[in-house]
Amino acid sequence: MLKRGSDTMTVDRKMLLIRSSEVWNGITDEEYEELKPLHRYIEAKKGEYIYFEAFNHNKLYFIKEGNIRIGCIDEEGNELVKEIINRGEVFGQFTLEKNNLNGEFAQAYKADVSLCAFNIEDFEKLLRRKPDIALKYTRQVGHKLRNIQNRLLNLLNKDVKTRLVSFFITQAVANTAETNTGEAIIPNFLTHEDIAGLIGASRQTVTTIINELEQEDLLRFTRQQITIPSVKKLQKQESVV
Repeated sequence: MLKRGSDTMTVDRKMLLIRSSEVWNGITDEEYEELKPLHRYIEAKKGEYIYFEAFNHNKLYFIKEGNIRIGCIDEEGNELVKEIINRGEVFGQFTLEKNNLNGEFAQAYKADVSLCAFNIEDFEKLLRRKPDIALKYTRQVGHKLRNIQNRLLNLLNKDVKTRLVSFFITQAVANTAETNTGEAIIPNFLTHEDIAGLIGASRQTVTTIINELEQEDLLRFTRQQITIPSVKKLQKQESVV
C-alpha cells in the first residue's frame, strides 16, 4: 500500500529530496510553502505498484528517490517492460492529457521509491501560476519525448548489437560523468532480461553480445555496476556495427 507522508522519513529529508529535483530547485521558500508539496509526497515499497493497468489515470509523478519500471501486460499475460526511469524523471500522464495509459503499469523497482504526485488539474493550475516551473517542465517533457522517439527509430532502423551499444552509451551520458581517462562507471540496477525488453531483443542475444563486448574490453558488466573503459571506443563501435 502506498504511504502518504510516512513516518519512516523525516520532514527535512522529504523537503531535501523534493527540492533537489530540477523542476522544483529554483522556487523560493515562500513559493515552496505555498505549493505544499509535502502533502503530495508518497512512498512505495520495493515491488509495489504505483498503478496497474491504469485507465483514465489522472496523476503525474516525479521520482525523488529510487527507480520505476514502466510496462504493460500482453495478450498472453506476460509483462513487457517499456521503460525504466530514474530519480528526477517524470511519469504517469506527463503530456497532461486526460486519456488512458493503455493498460500501463508503474512499479517500484529494485528498492523503495519516494514520489511526489499531482492531479493533472492541480498541476495545470500550478503551471499557470509559475511560468519558471512551466518552462522547466516543458524542457523535461521534451527530453522525454525525444528519448521515446529515438528508441522507436532504433527499433526500426538498427540491428540488435547497434541498439545495445547505443543503449550503453545513452546510459553513460545520462547517469555518469566520464573520468579523465574517458572511462564511465554506471550504477547498475538492470538484468540482461531487463535490457533485452528495453531494446526489443531476446535475453540470450543480449547476453551473447555483452560477452563479446567484454572480450573486446569495451564493457564490464556486473550486478553492481556497468563500466565502459573508453566511451569514445564504444562510440566508434556503434558507428561500425
